Amino acid sequence: MGYRALADATMAVHFLFLAYVVTGGFLAWWRPWLRWPHLAAAGWGFATIVFGLTCPLTYVENWARLRAGEQGLSRGFIDTYLTGVVYPERYTLQLQILAALLVLTSWLIPLLKGRAPS
Repeated sequence: MGYRALADATMAVHFLFLAYVVTGGFLAWWRPWLRWPHLAAAGWGFATIVFGLTCPLTYVENWARLRAGEQGLSRGFIDTYLTGVVYPERYTLQLQILAALLVLTSWLIPLLKGRAPS
């Protein structure tokens, strides 16, 4: 039971992290101290896509699921829970581009308005 709860909690944190990667720059408009954690999160998200890195949260969830006697993740987090479930696989590239544009927009608008990150 404990490992299953850990796996489920890790999955929830992973979803929150993905949401933060995409929207955290907009949150930083409201709370400027969030800019630097968002920069780190967005950089990590970019690295996982470009360099094929596996997020530590995926490792933790997989480890906990296996310890709970469940089947581990056969693919990455996004491939398991989003691709083919929330959106068709053929739209993966378009959604990656959209996410990147949202992140860039969240950083560029304050810069263009003269409010550089502090």
